[in-house]
This record gives sequence, structure tokens and C-alpha cells, in this order.
Amino acid sequence: MKIEDSVALVTGGNRGLGRHFVTQLVERGARVYATARRLEAVDVPGVTPLQLDITDPESVAAAARIATDVTLLINNAGVSTRTSVLEGDMDNIRLEMETHYFGPLNVTRAFAPVIEANGGGAILNVLSVLSWFPMPQTGAYVAGKAAGWALTNLLRQELAPKGIRVSSLHVGYMDTDMASFIPPENKLDPAGIAAQGLDGIAAGTAEILADDLSRTVKRGLSEPVE
Repeated sequence: MKIEDSVALVTGGNRGLGRHFVTQLVERGARVYATARRLEAVDVPGVTPLQLDITDPESVAAAARIATDVTLLINNAGVSTRTSVLEGDMDNIRLEMETHYFGPLNVTRAFAPVIEANGGGAILNVLSVLSWFPMPQTGAYVAGKAAGWALTNLLRQELAPKGIRVSSLHVGYMDTDMASFIPPENKLDPAGIAAQGLDGIAAGTAEILADDLSRTVKRGLSEPVE
């Protein structure tokens, strides 16, 4: 997909990886809706701020009624509660699943007809190496991202006949607020990850593996569970 002259909508576009996506899309010649739960949180020049809470179906529907020219959707909004699925708070577990599965599904269902009506385009789902790598201490996040990977693979098949390519971006820890508990030397620059994501969209890559860890873990999926 050609990034220049596309019309992109980025969920969670006010900070972290999402803000880098927004900034780089503008630099590459796209028109951009940068979404956040609070409009005042969006401060990138040259974009259209748009209120959106992906866990609220009414908010999603309202955004789709406004942004009727979208051709590229980046499902980036995320949360990490670092919650165990066995002993953790159920509200946190539900929040992770709402944010990483039901939210992107609702946004995609709302915007897929918009993208199709505009001649087709692309969707990028920001996932994680933890889509494939279970870590019990953050099990709710792992389960949400694994569900997001399954969703992405299903949507890729269902939306292909409508002229919409669906890709996933997998990466380890990035230097963002969400990974503030990780030592700096173990984190990646989110600007470089955003660039890889956009390059992958432009190339039509189905799975964008943005670091060595993601590539190594993906190769190991055929190994026995033990």
C-alpha cells in the first residue's frame, strides 16, 4: 500500500509507539487521524485529533461516522496490567481482553466498510512477541495478544476479497511508558519499530517481525510444547 496520500487512523496516537506512527505518517505524506480518549492529549502538528475509546462501542461508532475517508487503520492502543490469569484481578483480565481483542475487533468492524468504500487499503494490528511466548506473571496481556494474533489471521482472510490487506507487527519491549519497569538496555527505540511497521505496510508484509527476539520465538513455534 502507498503511504503517501493515504488517510490513516491510529488508535492510541497520543503517546508511545502510536505517537511515532502518527509523526512518521505525516512525514511520509499521509493525512492522519490521531485518536485518544482525551482530545487534549494529542499534540502532533498537522493531524486531526479524534476522540476514541476502543473499549466503548458507541465511541467507536461515532469515530467511524466522522472519519469516513480512512484507507489505513493502525490498531495500536494497548494496556499492560501485569496480571496473572490464575490469581490476578478479573477486572484487569477483562480490561486486557477488551483492549487487545474486542477493541481492535470493534474498530475493524466499524472501519472495514469505510476502507472498502474508499477503494481498499490496509489494517495493521500492533501485537507482540508475547503473542507466542507465555509469561505467567503477565498472563492477561499474553492471552489478549494471542487472541489478537488469531483475530488478525482471520481478518486477513475475510478482508482480502474486499481489497484490504491485514498485517501484524510483533516486537519485544520498547522504550515506552508501558515498559517502564524494564531496564533501558533491554528496550528498543519505538521510532525504529514504527518505521518498520510502515515499511511493512507499504510492502504488503503479512507478519512484520521487528526484532531478533520476535523472529527467534516465531521460528520456535513448530517445536514441541515442552
